[in-house]
Amino acid sequence: MIDDAPAAPPVREWPAQNLTGMDFDPVLGELMDAGPVHRIRLPHGEGWAWLVTRYEDVRMVTNDARFVRGPVTERQITRLAPHFKPKPGSLAFADGADHHRLRRVVAPAFTAAGVERVRLKAQPMLDGLMDALLDEGPPADLVARVLGPFPVAVVCEAMGVPPADRAQLTEWTDRIVFPSADPRTTGQVKEQLYAWLAEAIRARQDTGGEDILSLLGAAVARGELTAEEAAGVAGPLQIGGEAVTNNTGQMLYLLMTRPALLARLADDASLRPAALDELLRYIPHRSAVGLARIATEDLDLRGHRIKAGDPVYVSYLAANRDPDVFPDPEEIDFDRSPNPHISFGFGTHYCTGGLLARLQIDLLMNTVLDRLPGLHLAVPPQEVTWRRNALIRGPETLPVAWQH
Repeated sequence: MIDDAPAAPPVREWPAQNLTGMDFDPVLGELMDAGPVHRIRLPHGEGWAWLVTRYEDVRMVTNDARFVRGPVTERQITRLAPHFKPKPGSLAFADGADHHRLRRVVAPAFTAAGVERVRLKAQPMLDGLMDALLDEGPPADLVARVLGPFPVAVVCEAMGVPPADRAQLTEWTDRIVFPSADPRTTGQVKEQLYAWLAEAIRARQDTGGEDILSLLGAAVARGELTAEEAAGVAGPLQIGGEAVTNNTGQMLYLLMTRPALLARLADDASLRPAALDELLRYIPHRSAVGLARIATEDLDLRGHRIKAGDPVYVSYLAANRDPDVFPDPEEIDFDRSPNPHISFGFGTHYCTGGLLARLQIDLLMNTVLDRLPGLHLAVPPQEVTWRRNALIRGPETLPVAWQH
């Protein structure tokens, strides 16, 4: 009997890399050029996984009930992170009705009205950081002075973290997002963060507050989710502010190394909403790929047979540069329209805090562009230091100067 099915593609090794600047991952670039579906092996975990790179396929996999996250927690699937110990209640690994149940609890904090409540406090916090920066004058490390502290402060405000505890939570978050090579160390830090969150949620069960910890506490009191699930929901939300720091750091580095683009945005604020969408599409915001899904049944994708139980990764970075959707994808075009980028994900697991993240990006970029005239790097581009061993890419420092 002759089997007409094509042979499975070879397994491509995808090593961990410390990329700098706007360098696009060369392994991902080669895979995109070679075809839409591949098999990959990342530095940690076991076996191999499918990789999907085309926009249409990425949207299908992320929005199709035949691909689920839950079973990922029970396996050591090939992955970038050296450690992997998901917490019960994590939205990232919940499927179907469970995912809806968990997400519904915190949804009020991420509606337009909920985000607006945070914005009213966020702009004054940002103005205070900028006032201090301007008082001291250039040069300054924009990451240390503004891009780092502001998103943490905003997330803590949305979560309901008291000011006295914010420095400690920031330290824990940094050590989780930029993990130690020793999984025991990172594991200990995670346990400390989650223990703090669990106690804070327990203490908020009858406060009636609108912050996330209070919403979770009230839901536990009503029996809608367990205390362990509530902490599992809170943890990734608390950690999420680091992505804004790194994304805005990349955007500003890109603009300062392309002065004509920076000048357009500095001179014409009406361009900024579309420009920020284009920058979100373009920047390589993460290393390798994120979290896998598991196929629940056999199916064919682009001529390849994916079997039930196979792990599947998608690449939002690759999808955002699909030439069938984004003409001249390597070009930064502030007039690109439409621009249906999926930088915040797609489908069931679309970023829970996407509205809040976009609010912070808008506030940061607008405020920096308006209040730092003549903004430029204070060192040659090659001397900017970048995060190493990071899941989310971004500059570690961003030395800048401006007209003072």
